[in-house]
Order: sequence, then structure tokens, then C-alpha cells
Amino acid sequence: MIGADLVAKILKSEGVDFMGVIPFNSLEEAGAKAGIRPLIFRQERVGVNLADGYSRITNGRKTGVFAMQAGPGAENAFAGVATAYADSVPILLLPASNPRSRHGVHPTFRPSDTYSTVTKWSSSIPTTSDIPAMLRRAFTQLRTGRPGPVLLELPSDILRSELSDDIPTDYAVVNGTRSSGDLQDIKLAAKMLLGAQRPIIQAGQGVLYAGGSTSEKLQKLAELTGVPVMTSMAGKSAFPETHPLSLGTRSSSTTDMVVHFLDKCDLIFGIGTSFTRIHHGMDKFDDKTLVQITNCSDDLNKDYDVDHAVLGDAELVLESLISEIEQLLDSRSETQKFDFTDEIHEVRQDWMKEWSPLLESGETPINPYRVIHELSLNTDPRQTIVTHDSGSPRDQIIPFYQAVNPNGFIAWGKSTQLGYSLGLAMGARMAEPTKLCVNLIGDYGFGMVGLDVETCVREDIPILTIILNNSAMGIYRPHNFPTANDLYGTKYTDGNYAQVAEAMGCYNERIDNPELVGAAIQRCASVVESGKPAVLEVMTKEEPNMPHRMF
Repeated sequence: MIGADLVAKILKSEGVDFMGVIPFNSLEEAGAKAGIRPLIFRQERVGVNLADGYSRITNGRKTGVFAMQAGPGAENAFAGVATAYADSVPILLLPASNPRSRHGVHPTFRPSDTYSTVTKWSSSIPTTSDIPAMLRRAFTQLRTGRPGPVLLELPSDILRSELSDDIPTDYAVVNGTRSSGDLQDIKLAAKMLLGAQRPIIQAGQGVLYAGGSTSEKLQKLAELTGVPVMTSMAGKSAFPETHPLSLGTRSSSTTDMVVHFLDKCDLIFGIGTSFTRIHHGMDKFDDKTLVQITNCSDDLNKDYDVDHAVLGDAELVLESLISEIEQLLDSRSETQKFDFTDEIHEVRQDWMKEWSPLLESGETPINPYRVIHELSLNTDPRQTIVTHDSGSPRDQIIPFYQAVNPNGFIAWGKSTQLGYSLGLAMGARMAEPTKLCVNLIGDYGFGMVGLDVETCVREDIPILTIILNNSAMGIYRPHNFPTANDLYGTKYTDGNYAQVAEAMGCYNERIDNPELVGAAIQRCASVVESGKPAVLEVMTKEEPNMPHRMF
């Protein structure tokens, strides 16, 4: 047995069934012998993105893994890792590196050093005998506290060296730990929630990662108190957006309900959220009373002065919080349950009346909001996982696509790499092979990663990719670079991406009539259901209107 075999054996014991890899790492062969399927990509960051999507949909219960070759492979994966770090996604990265004798010798690239700024934990295996201990530390980091990418560098001489008889190969599987929060902190949080005049709840990604029945408990809390719920971008789908108490998602563009209630509220009750200030996140928190429930102490008072905090797992804290609130309500002659449902309904009605002309538009080139509307009408949200790309697709779909069940939508945006959505949808399909997994991507984003639709064909990962092709970087307005655009056409691109998909062996359609979009989505979904990936290219207009876009 060589070092790579021991690594693979441990990964298998930790429940790893596949890993993304671009040869050569030594783990593709060792993993295959151990029953771990190697997935081969055309570009490293797409493989990282797949691991990311897989971990999100499994709530970190199963870990997405990507193994890079030494040098260029490890160098090329950085963008995917940085985005996973920004969104706190637990993925395991196993880059090979040069033999230990070359460490510190120019120009040797050390992933454990370079990636330390975009990983939760980054280290290197120092000796062959340390393989079990270092992997145990890696999985402990993956399953404890706030999630994030974890990197363990594998020197090539360790991977290829024979194990001596005195090296222990036994390994105990790592179990994660959770905190239930301090009961006195929970009691005060309950009193503050019921004592506010116009509170709102912000549900974050921590609600999803807590798993189990956490989303159901969140819904019970909202109904028990009557408090409206908005989600963060990463928390979208943690609360059903068809619910009468749903305000939608607080994002770079957002709903009228979020803006209306965020402006008027006096207390924001954060559950499973970091309260991170981002440049396009509707950050109207500074004059509010803030209560924060998080499993990571680094989140406390990070960007905002938090008035009260509970440090613990979202599911466990919610259980105690609901019990405490039930007692408080029962002990009072006049309950403090709020009633905002009519107000939410009225704001939602007015908002939808304003935007219906775009969502139902018959104009050509096709309005992108029509595509989003048709996607909602022609798919079952309970059997579908949707994600978006950066820029216009994100800002157009997040406010209007209603997620109804946990992990039915993957929203992201603390980092904004173009092309991210393709790998996310692939990872979602690996995690949920019976669901329709859809990524909405712009032409520019597809141009960066589109050849990996061939990976979908070759590796039997059937997803639906919808390209919004407006032949431009539509997110940018004329004032961003007027001279460069006037003289050199800087923002404009071109291409027939359906033909690219065809060349890659993928089912494809190209649509330029708005009345045909719905039927095309149905046909492509049927193709995916039959086990083949599909690409639908829709010729769209540049649509500058986005609800409450902040920048």
C-alpha cells in the first residue's frame, strides 16, 4: 500500500463516493481501486464548483471533494475555492504538490500557503505516518462550526511512497459537534422578539446547513409569532416563498416586501446568518436592534453592532426558542402575536402588478423576465433545483423565482465569479439524481465555462442549462466605461452557444420567439429526464430594469 491508497481508503470510510480530478494526482487511480469514482473536467474551477453544489444540497452531510494536480492544476482552481469560501461551503480540496525536497525552492507552488486566505483550514501532510491524523483534522474542520473549504496538501513523494509496517492504518470516522446555545441567551432573545413593535426574521444559510427539520421549525416560529421572514441570498429556500409571511430574499435586487418591511422594522432577528455587510446586499441594518443566532463567534459584531446573540446551531436553538416563546405567549392575558399578513399581501399584489408586464412580455428580443416566468410555469418547484449565474441572471431571477422547499434554489453572491452556476447545477444533480437541476447563465458566463457541458455528456450528469444571450455584458451600463465602449465596443460579445453545445454532444435549442419559450423548457426538461443534458439558448434583450438594485 502506498500513501495515495491510504488517503483513498480513509476518504471512502468518510462516505466519499466520487471526487473531481484533473490528472495527474495519484488519487484518481487510488480512489478508483477504493470505489471512489473520478470525475474528469475540462477546467478545474468547474470541478470545484461541482463539489460546492454537491455539499450545498447535502447540507454538508456528504462532502464534495476535488483533487488537483501539482502546480498548474492547483493554481487554476483558485476562483472556485474563493467563491466557496465567501459563501461558507464545506468542500475538501486535495491538491498534490511537489516532493517535500522541493518545498521552499523557487518556483515551487505551495497550495497550503497560497490558499490559506480562502480556506477555513489549510495544511500539508508532513510525513506518511501523519496521513490519518491530518485527514481526521480536515474532516473535523468540515463538520464543526461555520462551514468552509478545507485544504490538505498532498506532497507527491508521500502519495507515492510505500507504507512501512509500523504506520497505523486504522481510522475513526469523524462526527460533527453542535452547540444548543445558552438557555439564558435564548430566553432573552425570545423576550426581545415578542417585545418589538415591527420585527422581521432574517433566515440565513445556517438554517439549511442545520438540516433535519430546521426549515419546518423556522416556519413554526414565524406562524407562532406572526413575524415576517426574509432570507439572505445563501438562505433562499430556507423558508417557503409562497408562505403568507414570506418577504422574499434580501439581495442585490429584491422584492418590494423586503424593502417595505426592512424600512419600517425596529428589530431584525437573524437565524443561521452571519450578518455580513456586502456591497450589493440591501444593508439597511445600522439603525435596527439586532439579535443574532449563529454557530460561529467570528460572526458576532463583525460588520454590525449586535444587541444580543445566541451562539449555537440553528436547529437546536430554534427548538428551545419555540418552547420559550410558547411559554411567554401562554403566560400573558394578551398575546403578542403579530399580524402583518394583510400588509404583506397588499405590498406583494402592488409589486406584481408593476412587474407583470415584463414577466409576461411578448417583445423581441425576448425579455429575460419572460424566461424566468416561463421557467416557473413549466417546472415543478418541488422537483426542481434552480441556480443562477453572476450579474444580470442573479439580479433578475432571485426576486421573482419562488423557492418552496429547502435547497430548491441555490442563491449566492458574496463573491461573483462568472460561470459558477454550471458546476453548481452539476453538483446538485449528483446529490439529487431524480430532480431537474437548472442553471440560468448569461452568454458571457457560458463563454467562460461552457465546454464543460461535454463533461455533463461524458460523465452522465444530465442538467438543463438556460443561456440568456443578449450578446453583451448587460449588467454594465453605458456610464461604466463610455469611452471604451464607444471606441471599441467593450461590453459587446457574440456567439452561437447552442452550436457549441451541439459540438459537445449536448441536446440543444435556440429560441428567439417568446411564445415558444415555455414549450422549449418542457422539451429540454424531458430530455434531461431521459438522462441527457440539454442547453437552451434564448435570444434576449438587454433589460436594465431590476427591482431595487443597489449598485
